[in-house]
Amino acid sequence: MVMEKNNSILYGLLAGTLLLVFYISVVSFFQGFEFAILNFRSLWYWIVPLAIGFGIQIGLFFSIKHTAEMTGIVAGTGGISGGSMIACCSHFIINLLPIAGVSGLAVFLIKYQTSFFTVGIVFNIVGISLILRHKQKMKRGICHNG
Repeated sequence: MVMEKNNSILYGLLAGTLLLVFYISVVSFFQGFEFAILNFRSLWYWIVPLAIGFGIQIGLFFSIKHTAEMTGIVAGTGGISGGSMIACCSHFIINLLPIAGVSGLAVFLIKYQTSFFTVGIVFNIVGISLILRHKQKMKRGICHNG
């Protein structure tokens, strides 16, 4: 009997780490590495759960048989996690643009930063719950399309 190697934990850890690297990279590119670290320290309680949730989703995704439904769930909820991170960072990018109308967008993004993080974390929880439910159905033999 040949055992199939499951790298789902590795993929989850890599995904979460890459999301953190993405965050630090974007902020560092526009504001400098020292600022990125200071910003991370002030927002770690939002950023870390987003990265952990994203990593868990990716790990769970690779631990199950893929179906179109699960691929869509992970793409959607994972995209929202990444989008929340981008929304958090994007006001740095927008501040560099000398267009007056765009500066208002930066103010909007900063004002609602907590909301973006909250939405990202909620969608992580939804995605994780849906994948776990799917995994339980697979164990019971209910899923026919995987």
